[in-house]
Amino acid sequence: MTVSVPEVWLREYGPAVSVRLSAEAGRALAASGILHSATPDPARSGHWLLRAGSRVGAVRVPGGPVVRITPKTPVSRLFFLLGFSLDPARAWRDGAEGTVETGAYDDVVPALAHAVERQIDRALRLGVLQGYREVEESALVMRGRLREAEQIRRHFGRMPPVEITYDAYTADTAENRILRAATERLLRLPDVPGTVRRRLAHQRVRLADAQPLVRGQELPRWQPSRLNSRYQAALRLAEAVLRGTSPEHRPAGADALAVDGFLLDMNKLFEDFVTVALREALREHGLSARLQDSHHLDIAGLVRLRPDLVVRTGDGRTPLAVVDAKYKVEKGDGLLNADLYQALTYATVLGLREAHLVYAAGRQPERFHEVRGTAAGPDGRGVRLHQHSLDLSRDPGQLLTALREIAGRLAGGSPHP
Repeated sequence: MTVSVPEVWLREYGPAVSVRLSAEAGRALAASGILHSATPDPARSGHWLLRAGSRVGAVRVPGGPVVRITPKTPVSRLFFLLGFSLDPARAWRDGAEGTVETGAYDDVVPALAHAVERQIDRALRLGVLQGYREVEESALVMRGRLREAEQIRRHFGRMPPVEITYDAYTADTAENRILRAATERLLRLPDVPGTVRRRLAHQRVRLADAQPLVRGQELPRWQPSRLNSRYQAALRLAEAVLRGTSPEHRPAGADALAVDGFLLDMNKLFEDFVTVALREALREHGLSARLQDSHHLDIAGLVRLRPDLVVRTGDGRTPLAVVDAKYKVEKGDGLLNADLYQALTYATVLGLREAHLVYAAGRQPERFHEVRGTAAGPDGRGVRLHQHSLDLSRDPGQLLTALREIAGRLAGGSPHP
């Protein structure tokens, strides 16, 4: 019988590690999509070769180990990217205010748990937010409004009980439900330090009047307002926790299994950060930007294109530039042919003279390629494909400055005459 190891440490896009696993745990990991690859080790019986991809964090596999995936990017920088993507207005105005506080923790899950607990504590400092919520129930006394259709359907006109609806002033609001659910999720995660766990338990008690969320249901919706302004930073981070946990998978011939943990997809995080930061910077130039703007390659509309960001005039009508963010490192020669083909396609469909690719790292801050065979513009040049490199090891101020410079280049773009 194969004995599973209690924990496995992997590094984002690092080399594969041979780990002793049960066949069930190995198949579960392979089917989950958490890792870049999980295959039986042909050289060692009862072992699996595990290689991490772009997802970082920690998960607990049923019947298997806790898998911890450490990021290449420092955790503090990673949470700056996350905080900016969730709340760019504050981060753009004041870098310190927009930074997610991670304490002294240098691993994803402990830092996340600390950050969420601190944000919830700030949100609740003036007390638990209450609000009006519509309640529908059967009652022995009349209150609020009678639900006539339900009264007839359920009771055929007999009273009592009466089917009523009324507005209740309560702490059982969407905002408090989300914060409670995030707190309970974090308490179930591996690697949450004892001191943080105790503080999270305290926050759960403070939120006890909010109903727990049912697993599998959509998160309740809330609208930013003056009344919940002190909750907003905590809510955005709590939603990130709830959407980044418990990936479910279904190995062949088995029921769905829940992998309990928290994972951040660095591909998505980098894309969100770059596009949100460029959108904010472009507003300084009086331009608008659309994220994941949908277009079609063909006239029949069968082949869909979704560039990460399309820069448009202030009225949103005319495209000026297109950007795709790539969480990858340029090759030694600086060329990534598939990316260049994709960028050229975007420029062609949108009728642009330029397209831009933004990478997480590269040997040069910027380079460009002029495409042969494309119609020359007013300057006598063909379509140009620009590659920008954004070094994530730089401090937040430098990252935002670099993106402002890229936004300035985008603002100077123009469509075909």
